[in-house]
Amino acid sequence: MAGFSIPKGIEMDFTAMISLVSDVVMYLIPLALVPVVIKTPWFKGLFGEFLVNSAARLFLKKGRYKLIKDVTLRASDGTTQIDHLILSKFGIFVVETKNMKGWIFGSENQHSWTQKIFKKSIKFQNPLRQNYKHVKALQALTGLKDEHVFSVIVFVGDGTFKTKMPENVTHLKGFISFIKSKKKILISNDQVLFVERKIEEGRLPRSMKTNAEHKKHVKKIIAQKNNQ
Repeated sequence: MAGFSIPKGIEMDFTAMISLVSDVVMYLIPLALVPVVIKTPWFKGLFGEFLVNSAARLFLKKGRYKLIKDVTLRASDGTTQIDHLILSKFGIFVVETKNMKGWIFGSENQHSWTQKIFKKSIKFQNPLRQNYKHVKALQALTGLKDEHVFSVIVFVGDGTFKTKMPENVTHLKGFISFIKSKKKILISNDQVLFVERKIEEGRLPRSMKTNAEHKKHVKKIIAQKNNQ
């Protein structure tokens, strides 16, 4: 019995069709992953930092304020990672970003705050305490005094505060207003340049390795607290 064979012209069309289908699938796979990726804490954090970066660059006058982002410093127990630093003669602003939705409950002295989404409640570390560690690491590096440094917590997204927050815990628009409200000159331009130089000298390289080591350090701390 003679073997079946595909005519040459049809074979070429069939190969082209397979190639086309393969190209379409390779295009659709990333699109299918988008809804998954945008829900991850990694993407939410990245997007939140992007919004704060953009607001700082748009609404804080260049030359008066200097933005430095993603700064990892050595700390007494490992490393600490600062989302944004804004340097000015009106003070140094240490900014922690939170991209969260739902209702947010918390007070300045509480160890943990609460995020509530419908009937689900999630505890998370008081960001003021988290940022306190950032401030202390920066002071250890630069010699800045308490009156020279401002801790700022910025919530982006559609989170709503359901308890009264300190003035340095705010949303995106309020973050710009808080910084601009500081009008008293606290340090000289030379001191600002000194702080910038110390940060650039003392920060760990911006790399995947640095991020991975810092995340490992954070997981270790969380595990130790959970075992206490």
